[in-house]
Amino acid sequence: MTTTNAATATVPEATRPAHRSPQVLRWLGAYTASTLGDSVYYLALSWSAVSGGSPAQAGLVMAVAAVPRALLMLGGGVIADRLGPRRVVIASDAVRCLVVLGLAATLFLASPGLWALAAVALVFGVVDALFLPAVGALPPRIAERDQLARVQGMRGLAYRLGAVLGAPLGGLAVALGGPATAFGIAGILFALSLPLLGALKLRPLPQEDETRDGTALRDLADGLRYLRGHQTLGPLMIVVLLADLGFTGPLNIGLAILSEQRGWGASGIGWVLAGFGTGAAGASLLLTVKGHVPRAGLVMGWTMAVGAVSIGALAYLPLLPLAALAAVSIGLLAGLSGALCNALVQTECDPAYLGRVSAVSSLGSLGLAPLSFPVTGAAIGLWGPGPVFVASAAVCALSGVYALAVPALRRAELPK
Repeated sequence: MTTTNAATATVPEATRPAHRSPQVLRWLGAYTASTLGDSVYYLALSWSAVSGGSPAQAGLVMAVAAVPRALLMLGGGVIADRLGPRRVVIASDAVRCLVVLGLAATLFLASPGLWALAAVALVFGVVDALFLPAVGALPPRIAERDQLARVQGMRGLAYRLGAVLGAPLGGLAVALGGPATAFGIAGILFALSLPLLGALKLRPLPQEDETRDGTALRDLADGLRYLRGHQTLGPLMIVVLLADLGFTGPLNIGLAILSEQRGWGASGIGWVLAGFGTGAAGASLLLTVKGHVPRAGLVMGWTMAVGAVSIGALAYLPLLPLAALAAVSIGLLAGLSGALCNALVQTECDPAYLGRVSAVSSLGSLGLAPLSFPVTGAAIGLWGPGPVFVASAAVCALSGVYALAVPALRRAELPK
C-alpha cells in the first residue's frame, strides 16, 4: 500500500509541465537573479572604467574577461561533467558574489584604480568559462526530456528580462550611490541565486554513478570525439558557429556605426536593440507556451535562412521605425532558431557529455565570434555598412542552408 501511494505521488511531478515544476522554477529564479547580477555588474564595470581612464584603457578592461573565457571554456565543460553542473554553478555564483562585494567595499573605502577593475574582470572571465557550460548541462537533471524545449524558452525569457531590467537597475544604482552601490547590488543578486540552487533536487542520471579514471585532457578528447561522431550534434555545432559569426558583428559593432551614419544617435541604437529584444522575447515565449515545435530541424534551418534577409535589409533602411521593425523580425527568427538549436543540443546529447558539448556551443558565440568585431569595423570603414551587412547575412543564410542540406539536422525532432 505504501509503495503504491509513493508511486502515485510521483506521477504528477514526472508529468508536470516545466512551467509548473518547482525544480524548474527554482532553477529559473536562480538563473534570472544571476543574469540580473551580470547586467548590473557589466554596467557598473563599464561606467567605472570609462570614469577612471581613457577610452582605450576602458576598452582594455572590458576585453580582459574575453581571453580566459575563450581559452578555458572547453576545460569548463570537462569540469561540469566531472564534478556535476550544480556544484560548478553554485561555486561560480559564490565566487562572483564574494569578488563583487569585495570590490564594492574597496570602492567605498578607497579609489583602487583600473587595476582592480581589470583583476575583477579577469576573475569573471575565468568563472564564465566554468559557469556557462555548467548552466547548459543542468536542464536534463531537473526536467523531463519532453519539457526541455519549454525550459529553453523559459531560459530565453529570463535572459531577456535580465538584460532589459538589469541595465536600468545598474544605471539607477550608479546615479544614486555610485559604482560601489551598483557592485553591491550585483553581489546581492548573485547571492540570491545560491539558496535556490542549493534547494534543487536533481534527477539521477546513470552516467553519474560511473567513476572517471582518465585525466581531464582525456575527457576533453573523448567529448570532442563524441561530438565529431554524432550525426546531429556535429553538424549542429557548425550551424551554430556560422550563425554566430554572421550575426554577432553587425548587431554589435555594425549597428553602432550604422546608427551614427544615419544620424539616429544613441537613442536609435536603443530602439533597434529594443526591437531585437522584443522579437527574441516573443520567440522564447512561443517556445515556452507551445513546448514543442514540429519538424524542429526544418524550422531551424528556414528561420535562419529567412532571418538573414532581414539582417541584410537593415543596412538599407533609411528610417529608424523601419529599422526597428526589421530588428523585430531578426529577433523573432534568430531567437527561434537559437532556442531550437539549444533545445536540440539538450535532447540529442547524452547527459554525460552535455557540459563539454555546451562548452563547444558557447565557445562559438562567446569566444570566437567576438573576434569578428575588429574585422567588421574595418570592413565597414572600407566598403560601408551595406556590403558588410549583406556579407554577414550571407553567412547566416549559409548556416540555414547547411542545416537544411544535412539530412540528420533536417529530420531532427524535439520529443513530445
